[in-house]
Amino acid sequence: MRRTRKKTGKIGYMISAVAEMYDIHPQTLRLYERERLLIPSRSEGNTRLYTQEDVERLEVILKLTRELGVNLAGVEIILNMRDRMSAMEKEVQAFMEFVRGQVVTYEADASRGQNAMVRVVPPRLIRSLSRQGEHHPAAESNQSHSSQLSAATRKP
Repeated sequence: MRRTRKKTGKIGYMISAVAEMYDIHPQTLRLYERERLLIPSRSEGNTRLYTQEDVERLEVILKLTRELGVNLAGVEIILNMRDRMSAMEKEVQAFMEFVRGQVVTYEADASRGQNAMVRVVPPRLIRSLSRQGEHHPAAESNQSHSSQLSAATRKP
């Protein structure tokens, strides 16, 4: 996922405030921006503004570098993987919502007596049509399926 510079109307912290809050030099923040690890939004006057989301991302970067000793290339890989995982979680969540909707629809149809995935002609109707000599395509497919099933379950 490619991070891009954002222009936003959200209120943010200026670079000096963030640098002071985390006891880092402003050049470090500029380096993180150059390396595309942290992309602050910009004001009308092109001043860097760090949102709460940016500050949280900075905390992750600092934890990785300070506490775990990860270099910036490793930080980039880890952050990209986190971004991809987050996107995948959103996709899975959307898919789960879709499946839940399908289950609810299926249960509503089942409660109305339409619980088969494929329309099947009842066996009594098939037998009565066969006795009367009428040709019915659904009856043929059901009979052929029944004969295939019984052939498959016979002992050799």
